[in-house]
Amino acid sequence: MTETADKPSLNFIEQIIEKDLASGKWDGRVQTRFPPEPNGYLHIGHAKSICLNFGLAEKYNGSFNLRFDDTNPVKEEDEYVEAIENDIRWLGYDLDGKVLFASDYFEQFHEHAVTLIKKGCAYVCDLTSEETREYRGTLTSPGKDSPYRDRSVEENLELFEKMRSGAFPDGSKTLRAKIDMASPNLNMRDPVMYRILHAKHHRTGDKWCIYPMYDWAHGLEDSMEKVTHSICTLEFENHRPLYDWFLDQLGIFHSQQIEFARLNLGYTVMSKRKLLELVRDKHVRGWDDPRMPTLRGYQRRGYTPEAIRTFCERIGVAKMNSRIDIAVLENCIREDLNKRAPRVMCVLAPLKVVIENYPVGQTEELDAVNNPEDTAAGSRKIPFSRVLFIEKSDFLEDAPKKFFRLAPGREVRLRYAYFVTCTDVIKNDAGDVIELRCTYDPATRGGDSPDGRKVKGTIHWVSAEHAAEAEVRLYDRLFSEENPDKLPEGKPWLDTLSSTSLATLPSCKVESSWMQAANAADWTDGIQRVQFERTGYFCLDADSTKDKPVFNRTVTLRDTWAKVQKNNAQKKS
Repeated sequence: MTETADKPSLNFIEQIIEKDLASGKWDGRVQTRFPPEPNGYLHIGHAKSICLNFGLAEKYNGSFNLRFDDTNPVKEEDEYVEAIENDIRWLGYDLDGKVLFASDYFEQFHEHAVTLIKKGCAYVCDLTSEETREYRGTLTSPGKDSPYRDRSVEENLELFEKMRSGAFPDGSKTLRAKIDMASPNLNMRDPVMYRILHAKHHRTGDKWCIYPMYDWAHGLEDSMEKVTHSICTLEFENHRPLYDWFLDQLGIFHSQQIEFARLNLGYTVMSKRKLLELVRDKHVRGWDDPRMPTLRGYQRRGYTPEAIRTFCERIGVAKMNSRIDIAVLENCIREDLNKRAPRVMCVLAPLKVVIENYPVGQTEELDAVNNPEDTAAGSRKIPFSRVLFIEKSDFLEDAPKKFFRLAPGREVRLRYAYFVTCTDVIKNDAGDVIELRCTYDPATRGGDSPDGRKVKGTIHWVSAEHAAEAEVRLYDRLFSEENPDKLPEGKPWLDTLSSTSLATLPSCKVESSWMQAANAADWTDGIQRVQFERTGYFCLDADSTKDKPVFNRTVTLRDTWAKVQKNNAQKKS
C-alpha cells in the first residue's frame, strides 16, 4: 500500500503544524483557540472554525481555549455567552470548565497601552469618528496626521488616565497607535486602540469606561494565553501586520497567525448583521428558527452534531474563498439519519379510504421494521382497521400508465399490510375527491401475494381510528438565490427571501407508535428524530403539546431541490 493510501493527505494548516513539531518550534506544543464575540448566536461558519481548532488540538495532543472577545459592552450579553458554551458542548466538544474572556485581561491591556505611550508609540486623539475616517485616506490616497499626533508622552499619559477615570464623555477622545498614515495597509494608519464608552459590561460592570478595540485586544489575548497557532479566516490577513507590530513593540510572546477560507454556504447568509436583521424584523421566528444557519436553528430542525462535524471535515480547509453547495450539508444529514432514525408512517395530506370487505370494528396489529439500516432497532406493531388515511398525492382519478399508485380499478400494496384495489370514488359538491372505497386481499398480509401476483406501487397509510393528529412544518431553504450576498446592483438581499421556505400542515395523521419508535432511538442530545417513510426526516419540535405533536422537517429523503431547479431551467429554455 502506498504512503498516500496509508496516511490521509494533510491540509495546509496540518502541514504547517507538523513542520513546526518536527523543528521543535513552540517546544513541541500545539495550542489553538476559538474566540467568538458574545454578541449573537453561533452559525455553521463558526462550527467549521470550532471543529478545525478543537480537532487540531485533539489530533496533536494539544490544548484548546474557548475565549470570548467581550470588548464591546454595548452589544454583548450573558445570554450569548451561555448559548455559545451550550452549542459548543452540543457539537461534542468538552470545555473541561476552561472558559476565558478578553475582559479577564483588561488591566493587562491597559498596562500594555501605557507602555506604548511611554515609548512614543501611542497618543490620545481628539478627532471625532467622522474626522478620523476623513484623515485616514483611501486605498489610493494616503492619510494625513492627526493634529494631536505629536502630543508629549507626559500629556498623553495624563489624558489617558483621565479617559480611564471617566473625565471625558463618550466619543470625545481615543487612544491611537502611532504607526504610519501613509501605509498602503489601511489597518496600519494609526488605528484606534481604546474608545470611551460609559456602558455597563456584562462581567466587569461599571469598573471601566474605556474599552479596547478588537484589533488591539485580539493579538494580546493570543500572546497572553501562549497560543501557538492562531487560526483566523481570510479577512484577518490584512490585520496580521498590525498584530505583529503591537507584539513586536511590546516584546512579548508572538503567536503564529494562519488564515483559512471562511465557510460560505449556498442559499444562506453568514453575516451577523444580516442574521440579526432577520430576527429583529421578524422575517424569521428567532435565532432558533429552523431556517436559520445558526446552530440553535439546526438543532431545532433536527440536525445532528455528528452530521455537522462530518460536513466540516468533508468540505476541508482551503486558502481561497468559495461557496459550498448546501446539498453537501443536506447529504451529510441524510447519511447520518438514514443509519439511525426510526421509521414511522405519517400522512401529510390525508385522504380517507374505506376498505369495504374488511370487518367492521376489527383491528389487527401488523409488524413493521423500525430501521432496515439498523438490525438492532427491531420492529414495532402498527394497527390496521377498516378506515385508513393515505396521501392525496397517492391517488389520481385519471392516472397515466406510469402512475404506479392508487387509481380506479388499480391495485397497490399498503406498506407492511395488504394489497388493496380502488373500487369507487366519493366526491363533494365541488367535485373534489374526499373518500375512496377499496377492497383488500386477505391473503396478502404483510405485503406479499402467495399466488406470485405483482404490483408496482407501494404506498404508506395510517389507521384512522388509531392515528395521532400532528402539525408538520415543511422547512426549506430560506433564500431563493444561491448567493444572497452577491446580487445585481439595486436588488436588496431581503428580496431574495423565499416565499416557500416554510409550509405548515396543521392536520397530518401519524401512526400511533411514533412515540415508541422515537423513544427507542438513543438521542444523546434529547431530540427525537424519525423518518416519515417516503417523505423525509423529521424531528419533534418544542412547540409540541401532550395532545398534538409538532414535527419539523429536517431534510427530504433526496435532493428534490436539484430536480426543481432542473425543471425550472427546462421551462425557461
